[in-house]
Amino acid sequence: MTSPSNDDGRLVRMLAADGSFAPTPAAEPYLALVDALDDGELEQFYRDMVVIRAFDRQATNLQRQGQLALWPPSLGQEAAQVGSVRAARAQDHVFPSYREHVVAKVRGVDPVDIIRLMRGLTHGGWNPFDPKNGNTHLYTLVLGAQTLHSTGLAMGLAFDGRCGSGDPDSDEAVIVYYGDGASSQGDVHEAMVFAASYRTPQVFFLQNNQWAISVPVSTQSRSPLYRRGDGYGMPSIPVDGNDVLASWAVTRAALDEARAGDGPRAIEAMTYRLGAHTTSDDPTKYRTSDEEQSWIERDPIVRMRAFLTTRGASDAFFADVEAEAQATADDTRERTVALGSIPAEMMFDSVYSEEHPLVDAQRRWRAEYEASFDEGAGA
Repeated sequence: MTSPSNDDGRLVRMLAADGSFAPTPAAEPYLALVDALDDGELEQFYRDMVVIRAFDRQATNLQRQGQLALWPPSLGQEAAQVGSVRAARAQDHVFPSYREHVVAKVRGVDPVDIIRLMRGLTHGGWNPFDPKNGNTHLYTLVLGAQTLHSTGLAMGLAFDGRCGSGDPDSDEAVIVYYGDGASSQGDVHEAMVFAASYRTPQVFFLQNNQWAISVPVSTQSRSPLYRRGDGYGMPSIPVDGNDVLASWAVTRAALDEARAGDGPRAIEAMTYRLGAHTTSDDPTKYRTSDEEQSWIERDPIVRMRAFLTTRGASDAFFADVEAEAQATADDTRERTVALGSIPAEMMFDSVYSEEHPLVDAQRRWRAEYEASFDEGAGA
C-alpha cells in the first residue's frame, strides 16, 4: 500500500533504500544540517534504533506469554521516531501517542515504566513533570486527544513569552506524535485550528504507517495527508520516515522555526508498521506478504547500517550495539517478571481528591467480604 504522498515531488529523503546517500531534490534545503552531524551523532541514531527494536520485540514476547495486557509494537517505525526526537532540544515538550517507545526512552523515561502501564500497574506510567523524564507527557490511547493537549500547552508557551525571543537555548517548542488513522479525528483538526490561529511553537508529527488498524491510508484520504496541514496555513512537509537522517533534519528545522515564533509546522513521515497494530490484532487478515516484504526491503536499521559502514564504522561498534540491545532486552524481561501485581486495595485510591464516605463503605465491604472466606475456611 502506497500513500499518494510519494508521488508529488515534495518528499524529503537523504538515504536510498540501500543506504547510499542520495538526497531527493526536496532535501536540498536540509543538506547543511545533515553535513554538520558528526560520526558520534550518526552512530547514536543507529544505536537508538537497534536497542529499541530489541526492547520492543521483548515486550511483544512478554505480552504473548501473559505478562502484559496489551502491547503496541513500533517495529519498522524506528527511524521516524529516533530522528524526530533527537531533533528536539532539552527544553522542548513531547506528546507521544502510544507507540513512541524510543521517543520516551531518549527523553529519559525508563522503558519499564511503559511496561508498567501496559501491565495495568499504573494509569500513567511516569510523572511528566519529573525533570528526569525530559518533559515527556503521558501516552494517550484516545486517538488524537494528545494533539489538543499539546496545542493547549503550546498556546500557554506563546502567551507566557517562552518562545520567539531568538534564543534557541531557552525558547521552548512542542512536538506531538499521532498516526494516519488519528489524523481523521476531529480532535486533530481542532488542534490545528487553534495552533494556526495562535501561531503556536509546535510541530505536528504524523507517522503514516499506512494502516489505521485494518483501514489502508488510500481509503482514509484521497490526497496526501500532509496537505491537511497546508489547509490550515501551516508549512507541511512529507519525509521518508524510514530515513533517520531525513526525519532528523526536517524535524530540527521545523522545531527551530516554531520555537523562533514562526508558528506551527506539520510533518508527515512515510513509514510502515511491520508488526501488528497491537498484540490483539492479526495483520495477515488485511494485508499481503508481498506488501510487507516490499517494506522490509526498506528497513530503517538495515539502511542506516549500510550508510555507516560506507563511512567506516567498525565491526566493534556494531558488536557493541548488539550487546547493548541484548542487555536491554534481558533487563526488560527480568524487571517485568519482578513487577508482580498490584493490591486490589489500590482500586479505591485517587477516586476522589479527598476521602469519600461511599468509597470508604465500599472499601470496608470488600475487606469484610474477603475476611468471610477466611472464616469459612476455619470452620
